[in-house]
Amino acid sequence: MNILSDIYTALPEFFVLCMAMLILIVDLFLDDTQRYFTYALTQLTLLGAAVMTAMAHGNGGVGYAFSGLFVDDAMAHTLKLMIYLSTSVVLVYSRTYIALRGMFRGEFFVLILFAMLGMMVMVSGQNFLTLYMGLELLSLCLYSLVALDRENPRATEAAMKYFVLGALASGMLLYGMSMLYGMTGSLDLTQVSTAIMGGELNHPVLILGLVFVVAGLAFKLGAVPFQMWLPDVYQGAPTAVTLFIGSVSKLAGFAFVMRLLIQGLQILAHDWQGMLMIMAVLSIIIGNITAIAQTNLKRMLAYSTISHVGFLLFGFFSGTMNGFVSSMFYISAYVLMTLGGFGIILLLSREGFEAEELDDLRGLNARSPWYAFIMLILMFSMAGVPPTVGFYAKFAVLQAALQAGHVGLVVFGVLMAVIGAFYYLRIVKLMYFDEPLDTAPIQPPMDMALLLSVNGLAVLAFGLFPERLMGICASAILHSIQ
Repeated sequence: MNILSDIYTALPEFFVLCMAMLILIVDLFLDDTQRYFTYALTQLTLLGAAVMTAMAHGNGGVGYAFSGLFVDDAMAHTLKLMIYLSTSVVLVYSRTYIALRGMFRGEFFVLILFAMLGMMVMVSGQNFLTLYMGLELLSLCLYSLVALDRENPRATEAAMKYFVLGALASGMLLYGMSMLYGMTGSLDLTQVSTAIMGGELNHPVLILGLVFVVAGLAFKLGAVPFQMWLPDVYQGAPTAVTLFIGSVSKLAGFAFVMRLLIQGLQILAHDWQGMLMIMAVLSIIIGNITAIAQTNLKRMLAYSTISHVGFLLFGFFSGTMNGFVSSMFYISAYVLMTLGGFGIILLLSREGFEAEELDDLRGLNARSPWYAFIMLILMFSMAGVPPTVGFYAKFAVLQAALQAGHVGLVVFGVLMAVIGAFYYLRIVKLMYFDEPLDTAPIQPPMDMALLLSVNGLAVLAFGLFPERLMGICASAILHSIQ
């Protein structure tokens, strides 16, 4: 009965695993004209997993499986539903792009599903072992996805950089976890927290282990000084893969920090808060200033991501429930904005042409006023201009930091947000005041056109009425973090 109960608790994960293997087998018997069946099966997998997770969420309560290795709580449910929805959007946006580049194959969809499975395990990890296994499953799939376009030397180079630096970061994270295990005698997050709370441990060794853990987490998030992989991978990877890395995987990164630092190492908050403060300040400075000098749109968005990670950390180092809720709201808003931004890039790309330079957006208003308006909303939101969701997200994390007494850092954050607005508004200027260099018609598939419109308007709607999304985040955090 225990085994059946464990399987039921982790039913969405088992379902995604079985469907991924089924899709891999089915795809062997399909030719290139039948690949839409693989795509449809992948979307059905996401729908099925979402239904199972929603049913578990409706039942309420917290479930544990596999001797406490796996936890099924409100935060896990909410983040998993966000992951399913975001992955589905990525597939819709990417379908035409990957078809024109010979990547519309079973390997792409299966790697996406296995990467998503790794995220699901990370979101529900209650043990060092589970968290690390989920992270490695995600990382290995992302390395493969970056290198999937074998004819593209830039993608191969980006994959090698990502793999080497990712392996280094994983080693640091594993070393830090092993030190914490050696000191506390447990891999379970709850028992680790209890052991540290009991005192009588070698504090310097604990702090050394914590430093390695935070370094590993910083790499996965893309925070300074472990951000060196981000611009090269964003620029070198196929845009469809960049979209997946830059959006969906950040939700898993947020969950990883919540489980490891907030649930497991909350008692050491005084020590890791200082580290996060330094990384937040450096990330915002380097991300914003370096982005100004970029001419490649994907590279600019990579440095923009580094800056956003800095603002995300404001909620974490505040050390309050309000801060954690604000960080979850921020990462949700960031994913929504990133999906739309890269969706526009995919929209403008066509066979033999990658729309990844800033000049490729010149005169977009003359070519398509509607999509120029959608991009304007997205850029305003990333810059933190009201009444978009990006403004409310920045306001929420800065308010949490202010309530925690970090007045100087809040003033710094506001000033850097103003400086960072320059490179977003530069895109608006290119779209509305410059002549187009490309006059090719923009004719997206109907589902992509509709979804991109909804995506852009949702950024505006959640900015005007943020209470619903904030309420979802608050419910998820308050029912999961004690």
